[in-house]
Amino acid sequence: MFEAGKRKATSAAASCVLLAAAVVVAAPMARGQQQGSGVTAPPPPIQIIQPQIDSSTYKGSASNGKVTPGVLPLSLDEAIQRGLQHNLGLLLTTQTATTARGNQLDQLQSLLPTVKGKLTEAVQESDLQAEGLRVPGFPAIIGPYGYTDLRGTFEWSLLNLSDLQNYLATKHDFAASKLSAEDARNMVVLTVGNAYLLVVADKATIAADQAQVATAKVSLDQAIDEHNAGTTPRLDVLRARVDYQTEEQNLISAQNAFQKDKIALARAIGLPLEQKFAVTDTVPYAPLDHIDEAQAVEQALANRKDLQAMQQKLEAARHARTAATAERLPTVKFNGDYGDIGVNLAHSHGTGDATGSLDVPIFEEFKLRGDARQAQAQLDQQQDQLSNLRGQITADVDDALLDMQSSEKQVQVAQSNVSLAREALKEAQERYQAGVSDNLAVSQAQQALAQADAQYVSSLYAHNVAKLSLARAMGVADSSYKTYLGGK
Repeated sequence: MFEAGKRKATSAAASCVLLAAAVVVAAPMARGQQQGSGVTAPPPPIQIIQPQIDSSTYKGSASNGKVTPGVLPLSLDEAIQRGLQHNLGLLLTTQTATTARGNQLDQLQSLLPTVKGKLTEAVQESDLQAEGLRVPGFPAIIGPYGYTDLRGTFEWSLLNLSDLQNYLATKHDFAASKLSAEDARNMVVLTVGNAYLLVVADKATIAADQAQVATAKVSLDQAIDEHNAGTTPRLDVLRARVDYQTEEQNLISAQNAFQKDKIALARAIGLPLEQKFAVTDTVPYAPLDHIDEAQAVEQALANRKDLQAMQQKLEAARHARTAATAERLPTVKFNGDYGDIGVNLAHSHGTGDATGSLDVPIFEEFKLRGDARQAQAQLDQQQDQLSNLRGQITADVDDALLDMQSSEKQVQVAQSNVSLAREALKEAQERYQAGVSDNLAVSQAQQALAQADAQYVSSLYAHNVAKLSLARAMGVADSSYKTYLGGK
């Protein structure tokens, strides 16, 4: 007589996803000249202003957009909206939140009952003699024979405090991921805004260089005419030609920087590189109303999503630490199954079993201690990072305010310098035309005007980026960048 038995199997699933993200933005090179000589010196660069980001992912994008015929007009608002749709840093951060949600659901299943169904159809034929069973009068071959088993299984961890704490940890981790995705929007605004302002600054530099080329050409033609008339030496012609060619070099360099910075902007917002576009906003000088430093820091600590995300990560680490401690506690489980088994479903009988178990760890001391120490180390790291981030937020606000105040004064001084330099150039040209002096004064005045123009472009760019950085430092760049750039 042969008796058919049941078999039970359990399965588990696990998943993991890796993501990094953040952004780096380059700043323009403005041009300037050394005053007081006949040869233009290398221009001083605009101060590089970079957002505080973790990686270069924010300078990339993911887009399958098609090229629009003609030149696409692009405002600052349109650029930022495109960035919020296609920027790679934001997309990856959002996918991280989706992954964290999946991990939370996986951990939740460990707290809920698991019910499975299984249908088994077995057919077998046995050779008894091959098995060593030789009984006179007993058949050597038995079968084929088989059975059908339709069964449902039920598994439930009734009491497992470690799994409960791990679930709470994943719940806070998911909340942190959502907050990080919201903070990524502020990073996109800062990155795209910086890139847009960079292109605007390049555009202003090109306009100033073109004006300088035109002025230098007038001075060169005048020097040639005066020399041909015999009223000025050839030295004036040489000096004027050097100034003219130097201005042409500066213009070529500015145009090259302009095209490269447009490529960087297109990459950050998901525009096809073949797409021709023109920035339409000039973002003029607009002083920001007085901001109280203490209130700004308080608002930043209340609004910054990365700080709130770090707080959620700290809570997750605390639950993970509690889960490691709870591994020492007993767990209660229940397993059961019920189904019909027989030759076939028409000739079957219900069978089942139920099992309750109490599991107590007895000799796992090194593992338990190791898990606890690892969880405690992660908790300590999160606490240190949270403390550091609070200080960094305060520093971000202070730095942005200092940069904004400094650049605001620089813009005002640069505006005055441009006016004075233009007046000095006009007077030097008049004196040269009247034959009172040679063109050295004209050359120096042209250089002074070029330097003043470069300083104005540089300081205006720095001022606008400082305001945008302040909005990000206070956690409101996503919603209030127009207000801050508008100076309200």
